[in-house]
Amino acid sequence: MIFSGLAEKLQETFKKLRGKGRLTEEDVDLALKEVRRALIGADVNFLVVKDFIAKVRERAVGLDVLQSLTPAQQVIKIVHDELAALMGGTRSKIELAPAPPTVVMMVGLQGGGKTTTTAKLANHLRRQGRRPLLVACDIYRPAAIKQLQVLGGQLDMPVFNMGDNVAPPDIARAAVEKARREGNDLVILDTAGRLHIDEELMTELKDIVANVNPNEILLVVDSMTGQDAVNVAKAFNERLSLTGVILTKLDGDTRGGAALSVKAVTGCPIKFVGMGEKLDALEDFHPDRMADRILGMGDMLTLIEKAQANFDQEQVEILNKRIRSMEFTLDDFVQQLNQVKKMGPLDQILGMIPGLGGMKKLKDLEVDDKDLVFVEAIIKSMTPWERQNPQEINGSRRRRIARGSGTSVQEVNRLLKQFEQTKKMMRQLVEMGKGAKKGKQNLLGFGKKGSPFK
Repeated sequence: MIFSGLAEKLQETFKKLRGKGRLTEEDVDLALKEVRRALIGADVNFLVVKDFIAKVRERAVGLDVLQSLTPAQQVIKIVHDELAALMGGTRSKIELAPAPPTVVMMVGLQGGGKTTTTAKLANHLRRQGRRPLLVACDIYRPAAIKQLQVLGGQLDMPVFNMGDNVAPPDIARAAVEKARREGNDLVILDTAGRLHIDEELMTELKDIVANVNPNEILLVVDSMTGQDAVNVAKAFNERLSLTGVILTKLDGDTRGGAALSVKAVTGCPIKFVGMGEKLDALEDFHPDRMADRILGMGDMLTLIEKAQANFDQEQVEILNKRIRSMEFTLDDFVQQLNQVKKMGPLDQILGMIPGLGGMKKLKDLEVDDKDLVFVEAIIKSMTPWERQNPQEINGSRRRRIARGSGTSVQEVNRLLKQFEQTKKMMRQLVEMGKGAKKGKQNLLGFGKKGSPFK
């Protein structure tokens, strides 16, 4: 889970604070001492931590907080607000050119995932109606041009290149001219990186900037490198005046030091985050939503967006009716798992639901891609009657199903248990949805048509 180490420590600290009832300055100071330790342990810049704690304390020890009926909740809200402000406060969007094409220049060191992120960004913005042109400006790294062409082919997206004998600034200028002629309103330049920051690299990047005057200069950096990522961002920003940062591998970052430090240290907003290896695994960065997730409040808005992007609305409505009428079967179960899988790793999805971030309550529901193969094999080894009536599957039937699917009786038992737990959870969510006011969006924001989890 994203920032799992930091999130666990902060949530434990505030759980103790809630148990206090009335708070004193000493209570707040003890809690902030734990917050300071958690942030430093998450590899957040020391000066950033110091300034953050000072701001929180200044707001938290006011009489209007300490003498309120819910002082602990107010302190938590202050920490939430300051965390969001630390990461930029609000979402920072791509600046579009007054007249197309918008030119986005991707920069970074080798190994940060720049070329892949270039393709991900093009895919992400195409879903918003843009017509991107990918441009291969890295003429030094072996197979860099070929890699971008392969990614472009996978996305059915044009890739412009002039081989490795033309200077990158000239390639960039020619690409922009081609985009104007052919109606591409977005040009994304994949520039060369180095193993370290050097004069040659910076000179070339400055030449590209002088040639095409990009609307955005985005630094791609690996979030898991922590303070090294922040230092790289600072160095690039001093030389190029970055307009934003893209953090890759945030899905594997259990600490969060880079995400929590980069805006405060460089002044550059985080615009996008990489949340996996697939070409659709790039998300807009929302500081307020990330603060929600860190403090265990979930991230329902992102969950809604993922569901709307990945679920077929007609299938959702059919599934809704089946669950409401208690007709949810094992066939529906495997179909639902396949659709949820499209949204991303299950621990990330559950982490967006308020109260379920720790995964402990629903640990038995963890399903990864490999598990799903066995789930489908087990279900396909059942007769149609068994799939409709799983509660009637006795011991001999379970042994036959295990033999037919190449699994064990224990795995069949586990699947049937998972199914019952899922059915129970969905019934609870249906009841929650019934309580929503008419005309308002329900739990996952699908209005009257319901959610994919209902």
